[in-house]
Amino acid sequence: MSGVGPVEPGEGTHPRDALDTTAAPRPRGRLTELYDRHRRATLATATATALLAGGTYLYATRPQPPAPPAPPYPSQVTDLHYLSGEATPAGAAPHSFSFGVELSVLAGPPVTVTRVSQPYAGMSVTSTPKAPFRTSAGTSRKVVITMHVAQCRKVPWNAGLPFLDVTLRNTRAIEVHSFILGQRYAQHLSEALQVACSNGSR
Repeated sequence: MSGVGPVEPGEGTHPRDALDTTAAPRPRGRLTELYDRHRRATLATATATALLAGGTYLYATRPQPPAPPAPPYPSQVTDLHYLSGEATPAGAAPHSFSFGVELSVLAGPPVTVTRVSQPYAGMSVTSTPKAPFRTSAGTSRKVVITMHVAQCRKVPWNAGLPFLDVTLRNTRAIEVHSFILGQRYAQHLSEALQVACSNGSR
């Protein structure tokens, strides 16, 4: 009986063949090098773009600080107080009289007085300093108001609550505000009108 000998391993099936992983290096030509450089540049560009997009998103979605409050309206932070009678400036027209007021700005941006007026048709008003003038927050200034009586029949002889109209401006708004100066001013105004009109001024 003829025996069967051991099966010889086929080509490439020997264990030594399986461990032989050494292969000839792939030839690298100029085109291959260009492709590799292009691939690395593309990957770097894509990475930078992704980082930039992520940073932009984080910046856009970051918590926003609260907006600063709007400055106050000028009439909310400006006071005008009657002081006393003043000597009429030299060169004032006949039938004129003057008095002093104190203007104060309490807070916020500076306030500019652009005009001082009063409601009676028979009188006109000027101020020293001459409008426009500016007052900073936390400060006060004395303003001398001079009134000229042009028509006595159009002025109030006994005004109960006379007031001055003052146009105020700051970075928030322009406002015309009426300041009631109190009983002392009402009495001074009444007496000054009687003196100014005592000579029959029309």
